[in-house]
Order: sequence, then structure tokens, then C-alpha cells
Amino acid sequence: MVGGAPAPPQAATRGSTVAKQVKQLDRVIIRFAGDSGDGMQLTGDRFTSETASFGNDLSTLPNFPAEIRAPAGTLPGVSSFQVHFADYDILTPGDAPDVLVAMNPAALKANLPDLPRGADVIVDTADFTKRNLARVGYAANPLEDGSLEPWNVHAVDLTGMTVEAVKEFGLSRKDSSRAKNMFALGLVSWLYHRPVEGTERFLRQKFARKPEILGANLAALKAGWNYGETTEGFSVRYEVKPAKLPGGTYRNISGNLALSYGLVAAAGRAGLPLFLGAYPITPASDILHELSRHKRFGVTTFQAEDEIAGIGAALGASFGGALGVTSTSGPGVALKSETIGLAVSLELPLVIVDVQRGGPSTGLPTKTEQSDLLMAMFGRNGEAPVPIVAPRSPGDCFDAAIEACRIALTYRTPVFLLSDGYLANGSEPWRVPATDELPDLRTEFATAPNHVAEDGTEAFWPYKRDPQTLARPWAVPGTPGLAHRIGGIEKADGTGSISYDPANHDRMVRLRQAKVDGIDVPPVQVEDPSGDARVLVLGWGSTYGPIGAACRRVRRRGGRVAQAHLTHLNPFPPGLGEVLRSYDKVLVPEMNLGQLALLLRGTYLVDAISYTQVRGLPFKASELEGVVAGLLEELDEPLAPASDDVPADAVPPRGSGPRAPRTVEQEASSR
Repeated sequence: MVGGAPAPPQAATRGSTVAKQVKQLDRVIIRFAGDSGDGMQLTGDRFTSETASFGNDLSTLPNFPAEIRAPAGTLPGVSSFQVHFADYDILTPGDAPDVLVAMNPAALKANLPDLPRGADVIVDTADFTKRNLARVGYAANPLEDGSLEPWNVHAVDLTGMTVEAVKEFGLSRKDSSRAKNMFALGLVSWLYHRPVEGTERFLRQKFARKPEILGANLAALKAGWNYGETTEGFSVRYEVKPAKLPGGTYRNISGNLALSYGLVAAAGRAGLPLFLGAYPITPASDILHELSRHKRFGVTTFQAEDEIAGIGAALGASFGGALGVTSTSGPGVALKSETIGLAVSLELPLVIVDVQRGGPSTGLPTKTEQSDLLMAMFGRNGEAPVPIVAPRSPGDCFDAAIEACRIALTYRTPVFLLSDGYLANGSEPWRVPATDELPDLRTEFATAPNHVAEDGTEAFWPYKRDPQTLARPWAVPGTPGLAHRIGGIEKADGTGSISYDPANHDRMVRLRQAKVDGIDVPPVQVEDPSGDARVLVLGWGSTYGPIGAACRRVRRRGGRVAQAHLTHLNPFPPGLGEVLRSYDKVLVPEMNLGQLALLLRGTYLVDAISYTQVRGLPFKASELEGVVAGLLEELDEPLAPASDDVPADAVPPRGSGPRAPRTVEQEASSR
């Protein structure tokens, strides 16, 4: 069942209240884990929403099973949701949880290796039967054999107490036990002083027509809160104060939701209808689901019969004067490649959203990866250049979507927007921008002939280009006098007539490449607090958080390290080569086998050091910290010993905080 809200603390009066010590913390990492049917994603999402409303900075990591419904009680069926929240700016969901809530033996066994010694473990004892223990490889009950002594274990019959708490609603034991995630949410909400009003409103709206289900969820969560208030098993409560964030209106947002809002905002700023042609695929389907809710903003969504039909419809919509978008993941991009090539040839605006996942083939459909970069760059026949934009965080998906639309509309070209599963499903606080903060994306359609022949005859030349952007005119079908050919066969420069002339083909290929090369993108920004770092860590996409957290920790240990992150991957930012060559070592961490590093080496002839992983999970900041520390030691710049008391996302000490980002010109002139 879904998450619910307890009554306010003063209403939790059942049983005698036990005096509790309150301990202040600056950060906490909590992981909820259970079967894929135990509601762990919803529990984590509700806890996250309340944490965001409280004002903490946060970052989340949902982790789904690959199968829709894996066998209950098995290791492949474990679903988890990790949330890291703090009273300061953080960048990652955290390397290791401080608290694990495990709903069965499989959840305990799958997640225990990630727990540091001394972490809290809240375990639902109901499913610790011999059969369930044997199913996941436990020879004996770990709650009884002493194997959990390194951790602070709270063995609680969450299921039994849930069934007892909701019995007045007349549900079967099976249905009653489904509310155990609400009991767990109530307990953890009490334990960490989380507000609950938003969750209560959520429940009342979701189950307005199912009063018995609503009542059971509310009762279960209230019972969890009351249990924490009255039991002697939890003698300490914890408080994490709100973070000091820049002023503005904030909301918690996931990457897919932010990306969807960015597309709607871009279409609004362009004054164009938005058309999404898509086929459902993990982890991109939420974009289709969300955009389908916004018809009142001029959004049309088309759930096509396959990937090819989805992009074909989107390209047709662009030809018709709409902002055409298609969303998919890696396998879908493979199917769309022919139509992407057609869009390159037609020179029409089109945004291709690729929410990357583990491959090849079906691969790891619910896990994250960055392995589609080279496919986005080169995965088409012929010379078919396509700009590439990559967001760095869930909230940044909004800005990246607007930037992709800007490029597509301004330069009349298809554009890749490379998100990934980590960004798509993760969430963070996001400041809602004012409309006047967004760029003006209005574009002009062709309305009249644009060429005058020597004899004075006027004609429309569909490939007569803007001298600045090299974009061709965008003529909406049906405009009088502007009829022109479209199709995949090469066109003559200017006139747009079919042409097999070798010289013309060479010219058109070079013009299309020059158009992409000439796209206006800002210089790369380098964060180098000391101003004299010899090691640069360069990333793209969702590696931003782990890289930033690792660099912060290295700096706390006295290390001098610079960080830069690429939003534009084609074309690269101007002056990037000079920046790379100004450092002794350039480290490029990627969740692939070194695709960006390959491009950097080939483009700039620099010895970029590739550090890669393809585990379906984001980097741990501590892992990257160790790699950076090793590079500094090679340069005879040893660091102070690492401290377990310093969180990986800790901000630098006062006096050495990040300076204002430096431009390429500033970086080059200082070396």
C-alpha cells in the first residue's frame, strides 16, 4: 500500500510516552529496502517529499529490480530507495547508509554489505522463517546467531503490529500487511522529526474513493509514529536542521519530471505547440506519462506502436511547425537512427531524449549507465552530425531541456539530450524559476519567397541559409508559394532540388558539419579554489555529484584539485583544449568504458586518464577521492589522512570555498 501520515506528535497518546534524548545531526543517509511489492519506492518518495518541505538539501537513489515482478523474498526482487539529507549543500545520495530499513531477509542480505560498522538496522522480523532464510542463503537466523553484532539492530515485528493496528477496517491479513511500509514510514518519520502533513494530503487524495484503504494506511502510519514515541527500543530521536539555500520557491523534483517541465517551458517560450512521439521504455516512460497531463499547455502526446513510428511522427510534427520531441532509451535510439539521419538531411528542429541505461541489448533496464555517448555522436550512416546536451543533476534536466530546444530551433537541427537512469529517477530540491528568467526561444517561420532570380522572378529556396547560424528557413506546409521537396535524397544547396552532383554533396555535408561546429555554447567553467591545481577532474552527465563530492573531500585534506563539467558534448565548449593542456593530469570518470576520454584524446591530443565503471550504479565519492589522491601523490602532493568523520559531500572549510567559476580565458591567462 501507499505511504501515509501519522497524526501530529501531540495526538500520539496510546501507551505511556518514554522520555527521549534528542540528538542534532548535520546529515543522514537512510535506505528503505524490501520486495518490489513492499512499496519501498513510494515510502522513500514520501519521506523525501516531507524532507524537502522541511527545507533540507537532499539527493536520492531509487534502485529497482530489473524484472517487473521478481519472485517474492529473493535477492533479484529486492527494491531499495536511498535518501541523503543534510543541513548544508550536498551533491550525492551518499556512499553508504547510516540507517537501513529491511523488510525481509532478502533485503537485509542484499544491503548489509553496504553498511558501515555501527549503522542502525531496523528489521521486520515477520518473514524471518526457515524457508525465507534458506531462500536467500542464510543457514541460520542472522537476528539470533550474533552475525549482526557490528551493527545497531532493532528487530521489530512491523507486519504483526501493522495487522493489529488496522484490524478495525476489516481487511484480510494479506491486505492488512501491505500497509507495513506505512508503519515503517511512521516510525522513521518520528525518529528523524519529519513533517507529515503533505503525506496525509497525498493519502486522502489517492484513496478518496476507498475509505477502508485510506483508514488502514493512516492507522498504520500513526501506529508506527506511536511505536517510536512509546517504545524503549528507540531512546534517541534525531534532528537535521533545514539547509541554507538561496532564496526562492523550491520543490522536490525528479530528473524525468524536470525534463518534462523544461520541454513544456521551452515550447511556451517559443510560442509553439509541443508534440511528443514516443514508445514506452524504461527509464524514459515517465516523460510520456507526465507530458500527457499537460494538454492545456498545447502539448500533444502520441504513444506510438513502436520506436520508429514515434520519431517519425515527431519529425512530421516539426515539419508541420511544432516543437517535435521523441523520448526513449538506448535500444530505442538504435531503432530511431535512420529517422535521425533523415532529420539531419531535412534540417528540421527535433529533440531526441535518451535516458540511458545499462546495455547492450536489453541489458540492465532499470540501472544507470553513460554508454550511449558514442552512439549519439556517430550512430548513423553517412556524415550526420548531431549536437549533444547532457544534464548534470535531476534539477538541471529542466535547463538542459530548454538548451536542447534552443539549439534545435535556432539551428534547425536534431539535438540529443542525454540523461540517464540515475538522473531520471533521482530527485533533489529545485528552485522554480520565474518566466522572465527563461530565454526567449521565439523563431520566425518563412512566409514569403526569399530569392530573386536575374530576371526578377521570385522563388522560395528552402536551403538558403542564415549567414550567422547556417540554419535553413522553416516553411510550414500550406504556406502559399513556399512548396518544396523533402526526403532523404541529397538536395541542392539553396534551391532544394534533388541533386546527385558530387561537388554539391561535398558542400552540403560540410555545411551541415559547420552548422553544428558553429553552435554558440558558453566556455567551460572550472572550479579551482586554490588557483594553482595541477589535477583537473572532468566529467559529464550524472558524474557531476560524485566528482564534486570527491573534490570537496580532497580539498579538505589539503589537496589542490580542479573540477570542470561538460554540458555540451557536441560541439565542445570553445577553448576546452587550452584548459585541458593547462593541467598536468586530467582525470575523466565515466560510467562506460571511456567514451568521452576517447573523444577528448582524438580531438585535442591530450593524455586524458580514463577511470570507468559499468556496474549499473553511480560512482561512490570515496572511490573517486582515492583516485584523485593517487594522482596527487604521483605529483609529489600527498594529502592529509582521510577521516571517517568527514562526509564525502562535506563543504570545504571557511576560507577555501569554491570561487566564482572561471572562464576558459581566465584559466588560460593564469598559466
